[in-house]
Amino acid sequence: KRYYPFGSLASQTIGFAGSDSQGIIGLEVTYNEYLQGINGSLLTLTDAKGIRLSGSEELRKEATEGNVLQTSLDVVVQQYAEQLLERTIEQKNAKRGAIIVMNPQNGEIYAMAIKPDFDLNDPFTINDETLAAQWDSMDSESQIEALNQMWRNFCINDTYEPGSTFKIITSAAALSEKVVSLDEPFQCSGGLTVADRRIRCHKTGGHGTETFLQGAMNSCNPVLIDVGQRLGPERYYQYFKQFGLLGKTGIDLPGEAGTIMHQPDQIGPVELATVSFGQSFQITPIQLITTASSLINGGTRITPHIGIRAVRADGQAVHVFAYPKGERILSEQTSETLRYILEQVVAEGSGKNARIEGYRIGGKTATSEKLPRSRKKYISSFLGFAPADDPQVIALITIDEPEGIYYGGTIAAPVIRDLFEVILPYLGVEKRG
Repeated sequence: KRYYPFGSLASQTIGFAGSDSQGIIGLEVTYNEYLQGINGSLLTLTDAKGIRLSGSEELRKEATEGNVLQTSLDVVVQQYAEQLLERTIEQKNAKRGAIIVMNPQNGEIYAMAIKPDFDLNDPFTINDETLAAQWDSMDSESQIEALNQMWRNFCINDTYEPGSTFKIITSAAALSEKVVSLDEPFQCSGGLTVADRRIRCHKTGGHGTETFLQGAMNSCNPVLIDVGQRLGPERYYQYFKQFGLLGKTGIDLPGEAGTIMHQPDQIGPVELATVSFGQSFQITPIQLITTASSLINGGTRITPHIGIRAVRADGQAVHVFAYPKGERILSEQTSETLRYILEQVVAEGSGKNARIEGYRIGGKTATSEKLPRSRKKYISSFLGFAPADDPQVIALITIDEPEGIYYGGTIAAPVIRDLFEVILPYLGVEKRG
């Protein structure tokens, strides 16, 4: 019988097993065949009433224990990520939130924190007070739907418009294609007219004259729109494919959603412009952090994963799970340039609230307006990594529908700063200078 000693910790990620020990969600489903033991049996002769006949032999087969799954999840990193996330959601009265912490070199996930969560030892008790009060009056279909929503891992099951964090991908494609250089000048007047639509910059008064590097640091939409136009829809779509954005990451959790993207022949001038700065298409958080990892780690696609090995009770390995690095998607030189840009974003740009003395931090902020736009609801996020010159840790935070100030640089970046201040020394990443 399953017992989860950490209660709600990583609940949507670990998942739980039913009374028959079959995995229902999470890692319990993916690795069910390794975790599930084999029932024992007792074979004997009985009469019609089921009473054993005297003198008959018993054939006893002892039960086989299930294996132990060793994972990359680190209980310290997971606990601290959850504490920070819960505090932020409470302060901002947000709908929900998530933090993913990963090794960008090999795809090992150290933490996948999701709030609200639920107690793995009591997974059929709803965690929503309003629904709990109505529970007995709800029909069974509504109850099942409510439970499925509570169990849902929206880091992998749900897609969203990433917003400005996606400018990392646009920048990587443009630098790779050599359609822009860091010191090339641009002009921002506060917006840009594309076809029949006026697309504004977050700084309505405009940034004036700025280089591409400054445009990235300022998270300037007109600069990224210009760069996207230089790539054109065909080449941009090819980079979507090359970077692995059109497929799934292959993470070892069930129910991963795919990217929702325009077909190449449907990418007009407006679509190209909005995609350039992270709107009008949707990806999962796990796809965003995986692609960003692959672009900053020297340019090699990785597979995010949690399962490391299955071992017997005596510690003998039964199976070691392999996640070989994928194909090269970006040159080392372009990857190095991208890391430099993202370090400047944190050092002097929109991500400066993530700075930590003694550490070289790279990152990108985002404030995504949810659909329909008329609701004026936002997802605030920040993607950060360290050290900027040799990334060992990358983290993505998303805060869904924060109240009051909702800018990613203001409410999301400081959370990753607080996280890194604790976990970087813990993970052996030392300060310099």
